[in-house]
Amino acid sequence: MNSPPNQFFFSVFMTDMSEEQQDSIVDIETPTEIATNDTEFIGDKTQPTEEILNALNALNQTTAQNGHESPSAQQLNAQQDTPSQETPSEWQVLREKLREQPHDPEGWNKLVDLAEARGEIEQIKQTYEALLEVYPNTSSAQIAYLNHFLSPGLFPYAEELFRRFLRSSPLVDLWKFYLTYVRRVNTSPASREAVSKAYEFALSRIGQDKDSGDIWSDYIQFLKAGETTTTWEEQQKMDALRKVYHRAVQIPLENVERLWSELETFENSLNKITAKKFMSDLSPSYMQARTVLRQLQRHLGPLFPPPPVSSAARPHLYLPPTPTFNAAERALVGAWKTYLKWEESNPLEFEDKDKATLISRIQGVYRKAAIRMRFYAEIWYMAFVWTNSVGKTEEALNILKSGMEANPTSFLLHFAYCELQESRKEHAEVTATFDKFLDVLRVELDELENRVNSANLSFTSDGSGRTVPTSAPAGNNGSGSFEAGTISNTSSFATQASDEKPPKVKELSDRRQEYGVVWIMYIRFARRALDLKTFRAVFAKARRDRWTPWEVYEAAALMEYHCNKDGGTGVASRIFEKGLETYGDEIEFVLRYLGFLISVNDENNARALFERVITAFPPERARPLWERWARYEYQYGDLEAAQKLEKRIAEVYPSDPPIKRFAQRHTYLGTDAIAARDLGFSMAARQPAALGSTSTSNSIEKRTDSLLSLTSASHMQVGQLSTKRASTPDYKRREGSARPDFGPPSKRQRPSSPPPRDRDRERWEGPPRKRFGSPAGWERERDRELQHVKKDREDDKASTLPAVISWFVGQLPGPASFDGPVFRTDDLMMLLRNAVIPSATRRATPPPPPPVPAPPPTRTGGGRPPPDYGPYQGPGGGTRGGRRY
Repeated sequence: MNSPPNQFFFSVFMTDMSEEQQDSIVDIETPTEIATNDTEFIGDKTQPTEEILNALNALNQTTAQNGHESPSAQQLNAQQDTPSQETPSEWQVLREKLREQPHDPEGWNKLVDLAEARGEIEQIKQTYEALLEVYPNTSSAQIAYLNHFLSPGLFPYAEELFRRFLRSSPLVDLWKFYLTYVRRVNTSPASREAVSKAYEFALSRIGQDKDSGDIWSDYIQFLKAGETTTTWEEQQKMDALRKVYHRAVQIPLENVERLWSELETFENSLNKITAKKFMSDLSPSYMQARTVLRQLQRHLGPLFPPPPVSSAARPHLYLPPTPTFNAAERALVGAWKTYLKWEESNPLEFEDKDKATLISRIQGVYRKAAIRMRFYAEIWYMAFVWTNSVGKTEEALNILKSGMEANPTSFLLHFAYCELQESRKEHAEVTATFDKFLDVLRVELDELENRVNSANLSFTSDGSGRTVPTSAPAGNNGSGSFEAGTISNTSSFATQASDEKPPKVKELSDRRQEYGVVWIMYIRFARRALDLKTFRAVFAKARRDRWTPWEVYEAAALMEYHCNKDGGTGVASRIFEKGLETYGDEIEFVLRYLGFLISVNDENNARALFERVITAFPPERARPLWERWARYEYQYGDLEAAQKLEKRIAEVYPSDPPIKRFAQRHTYLGTDAIAARDLGFSMAARQPAALGSTSTSNSIEKRTDSLLSLTSASHMQVGQLSTKRASTPDYKRREGSARPDFGPPSKRQRPSSPPPRDRDRERWEGPPRKRFGSPAGWERERDRELQHVKKDREDDKASTLPAVISWFVGQLPGPASFDGPVFRTDDLMMLLRNAVIPSATRRATPPPPPPVPAPPPTRTGGGRPPPDYGPYQGPGGGTRGGRRY
């Protein structure tokens, strides 16, 4: 270019600054790469001469006689035409890897290092373009990219990059770099107007950022350096400086205090009288800015930690990682949400006339948040909600589009985008969005399935979370397949073939249910925005999808039932039947179908369905079906049918107590009076949580013992000796033997008895087996065991209370009847822990001054003197000659 850079750059870049100066720097498409003077590689096209061909033919004949083959001339020509296959470089290998796994910050940093080290401008351009496609608006990468085109011959391409990057960047460092470039290419006095416009344009975009203080200071210094020749120009210069100063000191900038000091000096140098007035008018706004700055620093501290030290010559590029949602990342998201809500609360207290400034400030904050937290859909959604709330619908739509590009599997952003477009009557766009989203999720499911298959997980099994195709009882065959190639037509309970039905792995099942939610939202949209015919067409597409879960069938059936007023019940039943052919082994789907038939009062079909499916599930899986049908029989059937059903259930589950079924038969809406009143569950629930169960059981045992002691104490003792050691171990006693610290004191161990733990082990498990060489050894061992049993009985005898004391304990009220003050153990322990108790080996202290004799207390009556509740001061520490508590 022969013309000065500013003549082209600023004529396009600076003239149009209307309409909030948002995204209207210049309406230019993505720049194409500038042509270079590098000559392209041209392969050697030289053909061999006739003499060379004759010599080659003779050589071929010679080698053929020796039993070797030689390449023909055409093969040699092809070899000459084809360049040699070189080994791919490290950059190429890493680039291919990043194409497959683009979200790898360390990989991108290494790729940039390799490109920078090689120094080829084309490779550098490819590297940075690919990086900025995955991580747009990364200012550190943009600045490093621009640095390669700041030579005079490459200014046009640098200007194209500035147009692209500055259009939506809210980052101060990129704008500062742009202003440095502007001042570099505009050094003549005639171009000062262009530089001033560049500063104004930058400050209108990022002037509210707390890190833009350096730009404000540079602008002020630029204005001060302007030369004037007349008084009018000098006055214009002073007015421009005052205007910039007044704007800057009302913003919470990092250097706001220094700018305030400079403003005071500037005003006093002009006129001290007007300076006092200006400073007093601006003082409230300045104090508010200082206060907000401190709060802002506290908010932004954890959000922008210092970058790691880079081992390369260039600074490290911060690229946001993909979320793992660990504790640290959740805390970071919470901190960002708190900060964004704080900014929305208008901490600077902008008035209505300055609403545009407030919107610009919050808009820049949300843009920075979306760059820093690029892969967190919640931040994008917050930006969308706020932007839409201030009336910027188009910009809110663009935020959702950018968020979906960054998070192609985000349910939150896709659903929000579809609802917004539906409200705008853009039905074709909604349909295309749902189809694209389903394609992305389908690829994700296929990749997950491949990982599952590579881990040697098969499709069918019987006990490890995999499915076993179940067969229906005889006579229940379906009429045909619902979709060709996916549903078997042998039975209404037959599932898809093993090579068609996805495996049942927990993660895969969860992802499949989430995938089904998208189909359900899709058919909801088709029904409410279009008509039932379109809804059925969408459901037909879902039926052909192998990843469609049973929830889609249920949603479609219920939608037909509620929205189709003409025969909706029959259509819904047919959808359930078709779903049963595919998902007959899904107990949840069968339960939903049974519940639907009960809800529409189709008793015959409900009973037929229950009888048809109950034998298809093993007992451990069929319990929910038994429970659901039993609940229906209890409420709406007759007594004879309920008793017959209970008999069948008892045959399937013989371990269930009869009272359980009887109580469930007399239960309604969760109210079980039998369990609450007759089985004592309500009384047990009213006992204290920590001490109630132990105290109640101890109280019952004590009262029982006392009653026995009153009737026959001697018989009770004999009975204890005969019943204490049962032939089968009492495991409940073993489990409750470890008493808590607040329970009654345990029995003191005798020196001659073995430890309680060893004794319990020998009692329940028996002593270790031994081989005896003679009957005498066995007799000695038997005598030793009898001695242990005798000692245990003596210990139990010693712990028996006398009859009178047992009667007295039985007369005491239970723990629940105590209504006095209850001491909290935590508070009591805290009081003891914080008590100041002097040590017995404390250092000698000087003797206290002689006490002043206190006047004798006046007593109005007899009795003890008033107590002294002061802290304990040690021996002789009190004034009364004794200890003080």
